[in-house]
Amino acid sequence: MSRTILSLSLIVFHLSFGVAQTLEECQQAAEQNYPLIHQYGLIEKTTELTVANIGKGWMPQVSASAQATYQSDVMSWPDQMKAMMAGMGIGLKGLAKDQYRIGVDISQTVYDGSAISSQKAIALEQGKVQAAQTEVTLYQVRKRVNEMYFSLLLLGEQIQLNRDLQELLASNERKLESMVKGGTASRSDWQNVKAERLNVVQQATSLESQKRMLQAMLSTFCGMEVTRVEKPAVSEALAQTTGLRPEMQLFDAQLHLADAQEKALDAALKPKLGVFAQGYYGYPGYNMFEDMMSHDWSLNGMIGARLTWNIGALYTRKNDKRKIQLQRDLTESNRAVFLFNNHLEQIQQNEEIARYRKLMADDEEIIALRSDVRKAAESKLAHGIIDVNDLVREINQENAARVQQSMHEIEMLKQIYDQRFTTGEK
Repeated sequence: MSRTILSLSLIVFHLSFGVAQTLEECQQAAEQNYPLIHQYGLIEKTTELTVANIGKGWMPQVSASAQATYQSDVMSWPDQMKAMMAGMGIGLKGLAKDQYRIGVDISQTVYDGSAISSQKAIALEQGKVQAAQTEVTLYQVRKRVNEMYFSLLLLGEQIQLNRDLQELLASNERKLESMVKGGTASRSDWQNVKAERLNVVQQATSLESQKRMLQAMLSTFCGMEVTRVEKPAVSEALAQTTGLRPEMQLFDAQLHLADAQEKALDAALKPKLGVFAQGYYGYPGYNMFEDMMSHDWSLNGMIGARLTWNIGALYTRKNDKRKIQLQRDLTESNRAVFLFNNHLEQIQQNEEIARYRKLMADDEEIIALRSDVRKAAESKLAHGIIDVNDLVREINQENAARVQQSMHEIEMLKQIYDQRFTTGEK
């Protein structure tokens, strides 16, 4: 509940003041907004109801029944006895072939060999497995948010560099316009720079369109309007805390479920003890001799204790235990495969991070050199040493170096956060 309130507060705050959203805030909002999050409550409620129903196995079991039968033959008096009693003026009817009863049976389990508790344990572990599976799927939301978030960051950097490039070209365009009026430059040179600036303006239109599309997608994903994104600092990205991939919790839950199922096999072999009470109103009753003389309905009752031991579970016990062990083996195999692939992914990400660090070490120097070359080209153009095509080329190369620097930085940040996703750290 507190997590939900925090997310709602962040949404209201950002909508009110337009503050840039951090990656962590977008991830939290996306998890809360993702439809799968509602399954947690459904799984918990379903598990509670299942456990409650299983627990009712300790309550008295009551059943009511009514039956009417007609038999081909019934218990009767011997002919000699009938003749003797008839001589005394007593008629012996014997049992009627049509018989009726309306009754109630009540039974109460006293000892079940831990069968009910085993069933409860299985239901609880199944609920944990379902919750862990939901967590695994929900965890993938983080990666999708990472992709959109860093794509937005990269687009933002490219748009800003595009604006800087437009300003630089516009400045040179104005200089050439003055030179054309002064007769020191041809009109085609001015047109060349102007065309290049308009081409950059078109690129800006495309970049802005991509940015709006990504913002709309991320806003829908997070359930809030994402107006601006904030580039994480490298030190912040490296400030990791110990975590655990939800897949590991899923594997543990599956193993615990197997343990609970194995205990249930043991419980199935134990005897069961219960008490019962039976009563019915009908004909014939428990007093057969009286009912053979009179066909009147009567009340009848019985109480007792019953000990049962079903050894049928022995027939399949060996195969059942083997199936459970195979489930364990499959779970451990899946865990080993997951850890192997996860380790390979971490190796690749570590190498990518190291590669971007090395590339970034030279980016500043490359930009400084490209800037000096571009400034020199502007001076040479003013003195008529080079043509405008050389200047445009140097301007584009300087801009390309700046774009490359921003790409290296953002890609490195993305790799760091992807590695945090891979290791389960937050």
